Amino acid sequence: MDGTRLGTSLGKFADKRILVVGDIMLDRFLWGGVSRISPEAPVPVVEVERDELYPGGAANVARNLLPFAGSVSVMGMAGADQDGDQLLAILRERGLDVAPIQRTPDAPTTVKTRVVARSQQVVRIDRERRHSPTADQLEAAAGTVAERLPDLDAIIIQDYGKGFVSQALADRIAEVAGGTDTVITVDPNPCNTIAWRAATAIKPNRHEAFRFAGLPESPISDPPSEDPTLRTLAGELFGRWDTAQLLITLGEQGMVHCGRDGGRFTHIPPRAHEVFDVSGAGDTAIALFTLALAAGLDPVEAAEISNWASAVVVGKVGTATLSADELLQAASRRPSTNPPDISN
Repeated sequence: MDGTRLGTSLGKFADKRILVVGDIMLDRFLWGGVSRISPEAPVPVVEVERDELYPGGAANVARNLLPFAGSVSVMGMAGADQDGDQLLAILRERGLDVAPIQRTPDAPTTVKTRVVARSQQVVRIDRERRHSPTADQLEAAAGTVAERLPDLDAIIIQDYGKGFVSQALADRIAEVAGGTDTVITVDPNPCNTIAWRAATAIKPNRHEAFRFAGLPESPISDPPSEDPTLRTLAGELFGRWDTAQLLITLGEQGMVHCGRDGGRFTHIPPRAHEVFDVSGAGDTAIALFTLALAAGLDPVEAAEISNWASAVVVGKVGTATLSADELLQAASRRPSTNPPDISN
């Protein structure tokens, strides 16, 4: 795909309606500088200069869709706390539909706090507690999917292993949306061994793919599309999951797309030239890949768009997104001959 073809494709994105389902979080960034080491312990003292809040987890997937899609809704669970209030306020301000989000007093809103000094992450502090929806909350979520399905072009299930995504929820979505024209994509979590059904595509990264397949992780040779280990890996995953496609991200080696019939096993080379922060790169990848599929693009073209988008966001510090102009600029660059490690 070239820049002209991409520009035409972006025009098809504008009326697509996407529902993102999964573990939503609040990302807090504390930005500052370091000028000394603490006298209390051998750690840097970060003098905080500013505090920024962003949508995280599945909410970041939705945020990545905003510059491109017609409408984006978010489904997940937030705590009945101040962090939850802040997260929903941020999502509303950005134009996201938060009506499908449920609040619970039984667990706090997941918050990931990153301390960044001189563009380098010093430490990350997580505040979370795994919490699964009650039977009533599960039924409410399934009912929302069923009610909205006629108006949806795609559903993205983003599993961060925090409890909202379960086998029961996955089964209900498959029952409601499986067999329809709605694209269903999954970004799975290896801590949550769900038997996915009726998926259009599933996107594990290299490490996750080996874990799901129950195989010891080993190097992938170049070109990955001809690596026998990767083909064995894909075969194991297709045996485990009911999905038409796999998109396996390989970090510094780009990504590989493969169809269930084995007819196409395509390597998409890396595009990143500078890497500052890989936070959220996987969110960007699943967002743009799904949107392209929903717009009717060929799966390999969708993977190429996803690859370009990821290359843009890893060149930024923080949980970043990209614009249509940045995506078009990325598509005009040549692939990196000495790509850095951007495992996501």
